Amino acid sequence: MRAPRIVVIGLVLVFSLGLFTALAQEAKRPEAKQPPREVIPKEIKAIMQEGLATRQGRQEIPFTIFKYLTFPIRGGMHTVIFFKAKNADLGFAAPVPTAGQAKQAQAAAPATGTLEARLGLALEFLQADETGALKVARDTTFPVTLQTDSAGYDPAKEETYTMGFGLPCGKYTVAMLFSALDPKKGTADTKRVGVGYYDINLPGPESYQATIDTTPIFFAKAIEQMQEYERRPVIHKGFFTYSVLQIVPNIDNVVTAEDKSQIEVFYFVLGAKPKPAEEAQAQPPAQPQQEKYDIEVNYEVQNPDGTSAIKWQNQTYLNPLIDQALPLKQTMKITDEKGVEIRTEQKDLVAGKYTLVLKITDKVSGFAVERKLPFEVK
Repeated sequence: MRAPRIVVIGLVLVFSLGLFTALAQEAKRPEAKQPPREVIPKEIKAIMQEGLATRQGRQEIPFTIFKYLTFPIRGGMHTVIFFKAKNADLGFAAPVPTAGQAKQAQAAAPATGTLEARLGLALEFLQADETGALKVARDTTFPVTLQTDSAGYDPAKEETYTMGFGLPCGKYTVAMLFSALDPKKGTADTKRVGVGYYDINLPGPESYQATIDTTPIFFAKAIEQMQEYERRPVIHKGFFTYSVLQIVPNIDNVVTAEDKSQIEVFYFVLGAKPKPAEEAQAQPPAQPQQEKYDIEVNYEVQNPDGTSAIKWQNQTYLNPLIDQALPLKQTMKITDEKGVEIRTEQKDLVAGKYTLVLKITDKVSGFAVERKLPFEVK
């Protein structure tokens, strides 16, 4: 079993503390003495309000928000929104710079054979007030340019996109609007828009004072370290970023031969207590100037009937941010004709549906939680 990325995980914790500060400053509202600044044009806000009650917005540009992931940052959660859209619906075409973009296009022209989809994005995070009415807690709008290779372009293919934001903890309704852009003016064309809605819940520290919890656990296909974190929201295709990490998630929880017969889980243990200062100082300085934790996790793959298919030795972590690779190898006992074991062999987990069971214990507080994640081997 591969050890967690201790050095990189340490960097993530350090950088993530600054991430929310930058995003929070961007999202900060003026004080009551000052009139609030209108970010999204009124005609766009009106379109977003039309379908809010029924969660059914206009779909001239069809897309679907289908999940979200969360990661702790100072003052709240880094929230990654996942949505799907077909290539044809996004309007990919050969790039033609507008008058306002000509200078920028000359400095960094798209590569030959690249198709572009240029869209306007408006995004609202709404929260219920004391009467239950949804009010805007944060909104933003900016132009989006998506690119894809023309070679092998399939207009009917549905792609997965992500976008991350830093938000204070709480419950939100996300209202997202994509609009076509006027090719001459570069402004939103309200005649062709798509609107989607999604509810998210970002529980704060008060939710796990007497228990522990986890952020949504997911399988990662690839994780790479970036030079620095993204300071502005960016739409990515097929991957997302968190702090200084670029992560390709396994959206469908399907393991194939390309995954090298392993799964890699990524999550954060919420509510774990750090070791007392004197006990932490007695440990080897693996992560200087960081609090040390004592988290133990038992990983087990179970068959559909609940029997054990693979069980690993318990893993311990000094950090609540966990990235762990688990090889999908079964140990088989080979016996002679009398039933006496003569050797053991390892083989890949056969095709089928399974469940990864995680039994997580905070050794400092004694709190424990169990999580299950279904997956399939093909």
